[in-house]
Amino acid sequence: MNSDLQRLQPYPFEKLRALLADVTPNPELTPISLSIGEPKHAAPAFVLDTLAANLEQAAVYPTSAGLPALRQSIADWLNQRFQLPAGILDADRHVLPVTGTREALFSFTQAVVERDPQGLVVSPNPFYQIYEGAALLAGAQPHYLACDADNGFIPDFDRVPEDIWQRCQLLFLCSPGNPTGAVIPLETLQKLIALADRHDFVIASDECYSEIYRPGQSAPPGLLQACAAMGRDDFARCVVFHSLSKRSNLPGLRSGFVAGDARLLGPYLTYRTYHGCAMPIPTQLASIAAWQDEQHVAANREMYQSKFDAVLGILGEVMDIQRPDAGFYLWPATPLDDESFTRRLLAEQNVAVVPGRYLSRDIDGHNPGAGRVRMALVAPLADCIEAAQRIRTFIRSL
Repeated sequence: MNSDLQRLQPYPFEKLRALLADVTPNPELTPISLSIGEPKHAAPAFVLDTLAANLEQAAVYPTSAGLPALRQSIADWLNQRFQLPAGILDADRHVLPVTGTREALFSFTQAVVERDPQGLVVSPNPFYQIYEGAALLAGAQPHYLACDADNGFIPDFDRVPEDIWQRCQLLFLCSPGNPTGAVIPLETLQKLIALADRHDFVIASDECYSEIYRPGQSAPPGLLQACAAMGRDDFARCVVFHSLSKRSNLPGLRSGFVAGDARLLGPYLTYRTYHGCAMPIPTQLASIAAWQDEQHVAANREMYQSKFDAVLGILGEVMDIQRPDAGFYLWPATPLDDESFTRRLLAEQNVAVVPGRYLSRDIDGHNPGAGRVRMALVAPLADCIEAAQRIRTFIRSL
């Protein structure tokens, strides 16, 4: 077996199961889970209808590059969403459909990183654990940049030493952040692009939460948008990852895309051809329908913000908690250590959350997730309100 497999850490939910193995949830209360970030709003009926109407296409082998119509629908969406100049995005060269961004984040790393014990894959901390596992199995070292409250939960890129940038092969961004919800400003993205030019590394921007933001506020900027604002029509060293999972409540469809630098996506397509992960044609046709519609996305956005409005009004009485820039997570500080908080909240109020330290790594004695928990507002509104009331009751009892 690949010896690097021994370097992988348990996934956060494995740690959570171990933490709660001997905890008996309060049997007098119905369980409410705020732990897993799985969208629970209804999937768009027209997307499911398109999927069902094309099931006979399951008899056809799909290509790794996907249908031209899917690539074009993605390009059209990117042009509209990020106000890209006309003609800057070539659907055949700059867009590649993928079977969910989790798979793509991992496989892209394997294709891009050159095996080097001194090579670095740099990521935020806390982070989506795929970034770390992908780095280790690609033969590189993960390097973590703390996301603390004093810097708005965005890494302080100005404090990163030059030698780290020199060793960096791949920089992962997550904007809006998981779990912090912080959005990286356009100007910061442009500074990072300049750093990538200077030190010759690739930027992979995970933007899967970009469509969940407060109605009436500006939509989060994206890396391709930053490129276009700099006049970089080749998107050199830059790729973005998007998905229908959060945007369209379709996590089981396993449909997303990578877009950006054609000089990276060409070899990556070759990798994917051998990797054997082409998207089934019924899924592609359903995805086209989803990318071409914004009405269901706006409705989804409204539902999440109704939850934030209600829950923040309750929890703000007892917790250090802020509305995130975007996404559907809350990242509050806890009045006792995050593991004890999680165990006792389940035992006393039958509400499940994730300790923040499980989403982060200790670096030089500091874990930016310690003393926080992640709450995913994915349950129905009434359940989110009930959970918030139980959490408030629990904290007042301490």
